[in-house]
Amino acid sequence: MVSIGFGGLVSAGRLIALVAPDSAPVKRLITEARERSMLIDATFGRKTAAVLVMDSDHVILSGLPVEKLAPRFGVDPAELRD
Repeated sequence: MVSIGFGGLVSAGRLIALVAPDSAPVKRLITEARERSMLIDATFGRKTAAVLVMDSDHVILSGLPVEKLAPRFGVDPAELRD
């Protein structure tokens, strides 16, 4: 289990993608997940800073940015830069 901030935990082995919520396709993904009741809001009232896509088709919103979450999943932050 990996902390996604503010007491929320997810299974690292079930994560497919960790993305920023800024692009139109990701916003569409969030809307579709909400309509299918597959959206989990783990922001605890904060602004959404990262979106986690799980292999169970769930979409999880986190208040921590991708740059802070990536190392928790074993990704080097230097790899995140373009």
